[in-house]
Amino acid sequence: MNRTLPLVVLLCAIPLVFTACSGKVEANLKSEEPPPAVVEHEQDVNDIHVDHPEQFPVVAAAKYDAAPELNVTGTVSPDVSRNIPVISLASGRVVDIRARIGDTVTKGELLMRIQSSDISQAFSDYRSAVADEVLAHAQLDRSKILYDKGAIAQKDLEVAQDTDAKAKITVENANERLRVLGADTNNPSAIVEIHAPVSGVITEQNVTASAGVKSLDNSPNLFTISDLSEVWIMCDVYENDLPFVHVGEYADIHLNAYPKMVLRGRIGNIGPTLDPNIRTAKVRLEVANTGLLRLGMFVTATFHGMNKEVHALVPSSAVLHLHDRDWVYVPAGNQRFRRVEVTAGKMLPGNMQEIISGIEPGQAVITNALVLQNTVEQ
Repeated sequence: MNRTLPLVVLLCAIPLVFTACSGKVEANLKSEEPPPAVVEHEQDVNDIHVDHPEQFPVVAAAKYDAAPELNVTGTVSPDVSRNIPVISLASGRVVDIRARIGDTVTKGELLMRIQSSDISQAFSDYRSAVADEVLAHAQLDRSKILYDKGAIAQKDLEVAQDTDAKAKITVENANERLRVLGADTNNPSAIVEIHAPVSGVITEQNVTASAGVKSLDNSPNLFTISDLSEVWIMCDVYENDLPFVHVGEYADIHLNAYPKMVLRGRIGNIGPTLDPNIRTAKVRLEVANTGLLRLGMFVTATFHGMNKEVHALVPSSAVLHLHDRDWVYVPAGNQRFRRVEVTAGKMLPGNMQEIISGIEPGQAVITNALVLQNTVEQ
């Protein structure tokens, strides 16, 4: 009996120990639980609260009737119908050159001289033809005398007449060949002079002093003279923008070199095919050149649509340029203003700014958005 009593006491004590341990663990877990999450709403940066809204004057956006516009870049090019090549039908060597690329020349002006063996051969043929003609004519006169006296038959006279006629044709052909080659029968020389066929500017030169001049086979033009009184502007217009352009209408031409000058160009042609890589069509503008347009110059062409659109018009100070975007501030009530993103258009006289989208005509905006922005950031 005395040996079993401690065992019973020990078994009864074990549940008490486990109970005490389990209670301690539950207390520690509760003390380590995180506090309940509190959701904080981030303030809208476009919604601004001010204490004295009366210090920021507002103005109602005006109504502006505008036609849709399309702005594309273009390049000044010569009118190909006004490009005149300068060539030489006689081959040889250049002995004198009087013009260079970029020079302005007048019709008939001497451009260069060429020493040509073709001219020498042509003069030799011409002199031989003239000598043959003299002989044939003398023989014809002699045959006529003999025929009148009955010394020769009629067929011999006809042969003499035929020979004389052919000799005259040979002389005419030799003379014409000299004229085509640029030589003068009254001034026999192996030197041929090349003159400007038209007035204009030399835009291409493929010959220099002492250079050889080949025949027309696979040889480039000696010079190219361009009449730059009218030029072309070639523009690339995307497929989706083609409804903006119509043959016969006019476009405004803005020069990067002269930003205050605006020229007008007539749409002369719209390319029938599209570039398969960039999906654009070539649009040709015909422009009268006042002397400022130079070949290769970049310009901006503005095409005007036919349908009118209603846009808003606000003072330029009401537009805030921030982060490559345009914004205006509109009253939102309860001493608040809201910043609204807009699409700004072109500048108009009187420091007015066209607003294509974002606000409507009649809507109130802050007249000076920059002042309000600076006040908020302080």
